[in-house]
Amino acid sequence: MVMFKVTMGLLPVGALFAAAPVIAHGMEIGNDLERCSVSAKGPAVLVDVRGFAAATGKVRVQSYPATKAAWLAKGEWLNRIDVPVKESNGAMRFCMPVPAPGKYGIAVRHDRDGNGKTDFSRDGGGFSNNPSISIFNLGKPGVDKAAFYAGPGVTKITINLKYM
Repeated sequence: MVMFKVTMGLLPVGALFAAAPVIAHGMEIGNDLERCSVSAKGPAVLVDVRGFAAATGKVRVQSYPATKAAWLAKGEWLNRIDVPVKESNGAMRFCMPVPAPGKYGIAVRHDRDGNGKTDFSRDGGGFSNNPSISIFNLGKPGVDKAAFYAGPGVTKITINLKYM
């Protein structure tokens, strides 16, 4: 066992980190709706995404900590669901687990042709709290407009996709 010397004596390494929750970044997960079922304990976010312009391509749902440093920053997302679009009546449902109750933001991108590149003239997107987006902010609202509180159970939100 590795030990570190601290002012009060020796502690096992695990004791140094036990008080602070570790938030892993960049985990790709499947869309397991059972994590958001009635019997699920959470914490998780049940995300209804509405307004798909076409039943083609891929949809990506990513969760972020609701901090200015992490929000929409490359590599700072917590979990990502990346699946083919299989919408019914222009809507799809996703279950996004979160590490603990707290403030988060969720971003959704509909890549209509599935090429993995953002095409502002074709692709759509949306964010938690449905803030307005425009070409002037390149469709990226501030964290204060997209942040929401996820509780200890399952929190339900709706994101309406927008296309330029």
